[in-house]
Order: sequence, then structure tokens, then C-alpha cells
Amino acid sequence: MKNIVLVVAAHPDDELLGLGGTLIKRTQAGDEVFCLILGEGILSRKGSKRRDVQLLKQDSRNSGKILGFKKMFFSNFPDNKFDSVNLLMIVKEIEKYIENIDPDIIYTHYENDLNIDHRLTFTAVMTACRPCNKNGPNEIYTFETPSSTEWQSKQIAQFSPNVYIDIENFIDKKIEALKKYKSEIKNYPHPRSVQGIKILAAYRGLECGLKFAEAFCMIRNIQRS
Repeated sequence: MKNIVLVVAAHPDDELLGLGGTLIKRTQAGDEVFCLILGEGILSRKGSKRRDVQLLKQDSRNSGKILGFKKMFFSNFPDNKFDSVNLLMIVKEIEKYIENIDPDIIYTHYENDLNIDHRLTFTAVMTACRPCNKNGPNEIYTFETPSSTEWQSKQIAQFSPNVYIDIENFIDKKIEALKKYKSEIKNYPHPRSVQGIKILAAYRGLECGLKFAEAFCMIRNIQRS
């Protein structure tokens, strides 16, 4: 059975970092995968200019071609300032795409990430997907985002995955897609480096007896009759 999948990410590259291998696996299996990126990205960095946003979006599209997205959508909420926006505006934006796409599955950020935009994206997704809403997905999963999930205080509830996806056959494609993000890829030992991404995938693999894996927290799984 083919699925319609929607990824709701806060910034360009979150979708690749968190579940790039899984998305390649899904698109190659015939699933229709859409991606909504809510924030502009990059503008909170010192020296960044408006034109950098357009360059980042193009990098995202180039990466998305490798991931196999049917379509990518970009909103324009302010980078690292989602808390300056009325939450209802973010919820309504997500609801619009859920209504149009009617996804079976949604992937989004872990609720306790260090990045404020990630946390508010999770809250907005859960609000948009409340059971009384039409077109709500049967399945919701959260993913980890290197340099946000693991950088949160260890006193906060940690990302504790209960779903693992084998990406051994897709890790090289994920790295190829990562390299399209010219402004986002970093040098080791940064988590967003080539080595960092492979180490995380290998670590998640160790947890479940695989060579390379991506890990998720299942938030909802409705089994319909």
C-alpha cells in the first residue's frame, strides 16, 4: 500500500538531517512525499542577507530532488523567532497543507529540541492534527535533528526512539543530498558534517542491530478498520 507523506520542518536542511534516508527509501518504494518548510532559515546568523534565503531555498530544492519529494513548499516565518509569531498563524499554515495534501503520515520535530522553532513546530503540528480536524493523519512521528536534539540540556526529557528505519542502502544518497546544502554542511566534529551524520546513523543502527538507521518517536498510530 502506497502512502501520502508530509514532512513539516522548521528550517531548510532539517528534513534532510532528520530523516533523509527514510525519505529516499519511501520515495523509491512509491510513496508520495511532500515537504513543508515553515521558516526562512539562515537570517538569524550574523552577516546573513535576504539573498541568502533564496540561495538556501535553491539548495533545499536541489537536495529535495535527491530525496524524491513530489513537491516542496516554503513558508516565511522568521528564523529562530517562531515565538514572535502568534501560534495560531503557524497552526493555520500547517492546516492548509494538511487539507490540500491529506497525508497518511506526518513527520515533524521532536518536542524537546533546543531550537525554539523546532519546539513550536511540534506544538503547531499536534494542534493542526487534533482528532477533530478533517484530514488528520493516521500516523505521526518525530525525528531528531543533529545540533539541536542532542544539544538540549540532559536534564530535559531526552529523545527516546521507539521506531528504527534501516537506511544502509540509502546512507550514501543521504550524504549526497547533504552536500547540496552548501551553507549548512559543517566540518567534523560538528554534528552536521558528513562524518557526524554517518556516526549518528551508525549509533542508531547499533541500538537495533542494523548497520545504519534513522530513529523516530511514534506519537500516533491509528489502525482503521
